[in-house]
Amino acid sequence: MSSLKIRSAILSCVLVFSLCAIWEVLTRQDVRSGELSEYEMLMGGAVPEAAVPPPSAVLALAWEQLTDPFYDKGPNDKGIGIQLGYSLYRVLSGYVLAALIAIPVGFVVGMSPLMYGALNPIIQVLRPISPLAWMPLALFIIKDSETSAIFVIFICSIWPMLLNTAFGVANVRKDWINVARTHELSSLRTAFAVILPAAAPTILTGMRISIGIAWLVIVAAEMLVGGTGIGYFVWNEWNNLDLTSVIFSILMIGCVGMLLDLVLSGAQKLVQYSE
Repeated sequence: MSSLKIRSAILSCVLVFSLCAIWEVLTRQDVRSGELSEYEMLMGGAVPEAAVPPPSAVLALAWEQLTDPFYDKGPNDKGIGIQLGYSLYRVLSGYVLAALIAIPVGFVVGMSPLMYGALNPIIQVLRPISPLAWMPLALFIIKDSETSAIFVIFICSIWPMLLNTAFGVANVRKDWINVARTHELSSLRTAFAVILPAAAPTILTGMRISIGIAWLVIVAAEMLVGGTGIGYFVWNEWNNLDLTSVIFSILMIGCVGMLLDLVLSGAQKLVQYSE
């Protein structure tokens, strides 16, 4: 590890620790100000208003949840591992379906100016539509919340992959393709031996963008359809006014999103090349 990375990691830890310390001090003051006096408790005073919990409370809950992440005590009491598992299943199902369609179609669009001219207006109309705008239509047509959530992931994941694939294929150096023609390679072999390796970094960039969007969307989709998943977990804990669980689940969403991005970032580095 380079010295720059080490210094960056140290600075990052210092910043996180400093922010947590400030957060702890400020929230401790809020908790004390919201406490009931002994007289108020004896007189049956109202419960103090919910306040933002300190980091120590979030860490205590995180330890409790992560030491037993797969417990199942009923529909509204499942471990964080189970909730994240449902969300990841939906995200990866829609994401893989999108990749199976977007990458081949992107190849065709990138290699054919005719197909680009025909499909580009359709793509540009559908691409800006908010994924959640599709949810009511999906629920009405599909009539299944699980499949509807997967469809929303599919429809939001497909566009970055399709456009980046088309862009990468269209910008492969012409002299490389000419060399393949000189060696009398077939169109299929040229696509797999020349165009795909050259366009792979751009394709992986689109896939990396898509997984981030998919993870963002699934949280909102699960808040709407309910049942299971990290989005439903956040909404359910908010309804219970358990802000400690809400903050913990937000941090888990961020950590899982970072891990998904790191996986695709690593894959992207493997296919990068230098001229």
